[in-house]
Amino acid sequence: MRTEDVLAAIATGLWRWDNASGKVSLDGEAARLLGLPAEPAVLPEAAVRSRFHPVDWNEINGIVSLAVAEDTLAEARLRITDGDGRVLRTVRSRSKPVQNRSDDGRLGYELIGTIQEIAEPQPGTTAAARTTATGDWRRSREAFLLDAGRALAEARSTAEVLRVAASLSMPGFSPDGLAVFGVAGDRLSVIGHHGHGPGDEGPFADMRLDTDYPAAEVVRTGRAIYLPTAEDYRQRFPATWPLAQRFGRASWAFVPLVVAGRTTGAWLAAFKHPVSFSPDERSVLTTVARMLAQALQRAGVAESERELTTGLQRSMMPTLGPDIPGMQIAARYVPTGGGLQVGGDWYDVIPLPSGRFALVIGDVQGHDVRAAGLMGQLRIAVRAYASEGHRPDAVLSRASRFLAGLGSAVQGTGSYGGPDSGPDPDPDGDADAGFDFRSPRFATCLYVECDPETGILEVARAGHPDPAIRMTDGTVLMRPTAGGLPLGIIPDTDYPTTRFTLEPGETMLLCTDGLIETGGHDLDTGWARLRAVLETGSGTHGTENLEKLADLLVQAVHGPSSHHTTGPLADRREDDIALVLLCREGPGCGCGVPLRYPSRPTRRTMLTVAQAEPARIAGARRQIRELLHDWADPEQVDSAVLMVSEMVTNVLLHTDGDALLVAEAVGEPGARRLRIEVADSSDELPHVRHPGEMASSGRGVLLMEMLADAWGADPRGEGKSIWFELNEQSEPEPD
Repeated sequence: MRTEDVLAAIATGLWRWDNASGKVSLDGEAARLLGLPAEPAVLPEAAVRSRFHPVDWNEINGIVSLAVAEDTLAEARLRITDGDGRVLRTVRSRSKPVQNRSDDGRLGYELIGTIQEIAEPQPGTTAAARTTATGDWRRSREAFLLDAGRALAEARSTAEVLRVAASLSMPGFSPDGLAVFGVAGDRLSVIGHHGHGPGDEGPFADMRLDTDYPAAEVVRTGRAIYLPTAEDYRQRFPATWPLAQRFGRASWAFVPLVVAGRTTGAWLAAFKHPVSFSPDERSVLTTVARMLAQALQRAGVAESERELTTGLQRSMMPTLGPDIPGMQIAARYVPTGGGLQVGGDWYDVIPLPSGRFALVIGDVQGHDVRAAGLMGQLRIAVRAYASEGHRPDAVLSRASRFLAGLGSAVQGTGSYGGPDSGPDPDPDGDADAGFDFRSPRFATCLYVECDPETGILEVARAGHPDPAIRMTDGTVLMRPTAGGLPLGIIPDTDYPTTRFTLEPGETMLLCTDGLIETGGHDLDTGWARLRAVLETGSGTHGTENLEKLADLLVQAVHGPSSHHTTGPLADRREDDIALVLLCREGPGCGCGVPLRYPSRPTRRTMLTVAQAEPARIAGARRQIRELLHDWADPEQVDSAVLMVSEMVTNVLLHTDGDALLVAEAVGEPGARRLRIEVADSSDELPHVRHPGEMASSGRGVLLMEMLADAWGADPRGEGKSIWFELNEQSEPEPD
């Protein structure tokens, strides 16, 4: 028995659908199932398409596209209808789509498969009763409009809106050619199109509004134009019919794009198969056009805001300038939040008259346009003061006076430039917004003057977070610096300076509080997060570079992992971010400089504790613990912290000068030597005392004799230096 006979016996037909040529080959059984004479036939695509329920035809397009993409079988349940739309039977189609290319080079597909009838439920059974095609079409239309509205509402750019419009598959009459026309003055242009080849939009790209073309007439009149047949198009628009004829479409719909009662353009939906444009079909097209117009309007506003934001940022953010011999610099600025995504954070690199350069990083209060404007003014002022050759403390003092002057000028000016006695600048009742715009603001700032030859840094700080130093072995320390009030609070404020050396191979991080606190963190947990990134980023030994390290720091705050490591605070504060990395080239710096000679790993930190700042003794203890974070014996760490606290306290109690603490750990882990010196301006050397049980002092020398491996006191030209040493022990000594 032949295969054809077997398939006919089980009411299964064979079909072959060539999408490129538009021809469908049916055997006798397949033709019968489609409601045609039961004999083999080769029919045009339109004749076969008219036999399927319009909703099912819409669904099978998506099924076939998915099967082509995944190289699988396309299976679908299809209803066969007669000329009046009544359902004759239901069939199941199983076919294999195969891609092919037509003679003119267009890519299409060929369906080869079977059609088999499915038994329908009988009256009186629990199965749902058969519904009419009209009811199904309307329910499908409602679902389509909901999906289309959601997809268009989520589009954020014009290109994305056009992609969504091209992917819309309308119930029963999906267009295969789309174009969106925009209006600019008296000209009509093509914003985007789909279903046409490259360059096909040429004749329509720049067209006068008085042209005899459907889209131009739609824009002029604000009324849709429906052309069900090619003859309708040719008779109504004979001048432009030759331009449309070459695309081979059968029906056209030109619908106005209206926003707030104003026609902003036109939407073309062209169909390869004839469409009668019934009232329901026109309703769907009109609704889609309204949603499309709104989506394009939102996308245009969003793109304008992004362009404004990008231009504002580029105009206010400096370039890093020429290379600095012996040093590498990397910087990042990341806006966050909504609106225009601008804020008051900034950084700058300023060449100085002395041959040095200055690094500046700051944060103006607020995250709005006014903060960005004040930031631009303040950045220019700081750059001008620095270029005049002023010292770091003088630069910040002048900048504070400048910002305070801006705030007082705003407070003393009304909304129209006169005295502050005019009408309310916030007539809608938003008092907070009016007050915030006219109230003075402050700014934090960190100013670092750098000598590239020696690595000496002079730091002045105005309420800003301290810098962090990554040493050559990857250890990260916060570098405490003296500071003053934020800029703009008090016009005449003094800013003390701190001086230290950036050793070869070390990297310094300057950042705003957004890098620390974003994600619900406070200063402690935020620095712990950054310290982990800085220490991990130093492990590649020569292949890591500052640019990648800057990206890693930003990713730790805004990357996917940041959402799983939120801080202890209840609210998730969002802020813009500025950061600057300065690396002094040398072994282990991680900015691509090769290791030219072997060296022993060294950690070194220095801290000044002034007579007027006894609270910084706690900072000195914290510095020692951070320096010895991986020390093998924790009891030795406690001993070192105890001796440092005793030495620094003695300087503040028994002398009139400040205490200078220098700590250095040298050697390989497990066999390191720690040396800590505390220098002061007094010439009196310490001596052993024998305090009684009730004495409150006199035990410092006894402690060092008991806890230190070595200690001593060295006279200096002016003053003295007391020091002790500890040799690292891999295991704690027994009691």
